[in-house]
Amino acid sequence: MTDAGHRVVLPDLAGFGRSDKPIDVGWYSYDRHVAVAATLLEDLDLRGATFVVHDWGGPIGLRLAVEHPERVDRLVVMDSGLITGRQRMSDNWHAFADFVRRTEDLPIGMLVRRGCHTDPGDEVAAAYDAPFPNAASKAGARAFPQLLLQGPDTADAQAGRRTLDALREDRRPLLMLWGANDSVLPPSVGEAFAGALGRPAPRVLENAGHFLQEDRGADIGAAIADWLG
Repeated sequence: MTDAGHRVVLPDLAGFGRSDKPIDVGWYSYDRHVAVAATLLEDLDLRGATFVVHDWGGPIGLRLAVEHPERVDRLVVMDSGLITGRQRMSDNWHAFADFVRRTEDLPIGMLVRRGCHTDPGDEVAAAYDAPFPNAASKAGARAFPQLLLQGPDTADAQAGRRTLDALREDRRPLLMLWGANDSVLPPSVGEAFAGALGRPAPRVLENAGHFLQEDRGADIGAAIADWLG
């Protein structure tokens, strides 16, 4: 993307990467993640942005795009969706959520490896593990799946449905990319999400799992750059 002349901003969500890591699982709410991410838009005064969202970036980034339309011109969605309280999750996703619920010291690198179609190797796995010095620092990673399991009457689900309703009427350019081998959010989920938005089915990338940016990173970058062109 930078080779194509685009400015790229790669934020770490609170609790991940080099961001601060509150150790109270209850600190990590949907509203708080959206509010923290919104400060990035304001602090950098981003305008004309293309949001590229993946996994948990979807509920956060798509809501931000709806709530701050003057800053976001285009959307790229990869293996993601919205919290509505009614979304159906796969058996593999529920198995993952149960594992997270039972495991205080999450093996972050291992989970990424299992979510890839091609094992990215020890060095990449170690890079995913590196930001977390101990089990307590993984509170954010442990909190996310539980947020998706809330019922339809919660404030989070209502915010997600408002976002979905707004995106149905939204005509900003949108590109959807999906990993053909994503066992957690399979392509059928992407097709259903695209249909709910009134958009074409996702472009499916072969030999790509849930972490398609690891499996097909260069191809994804090229596809987005071409689309922007």
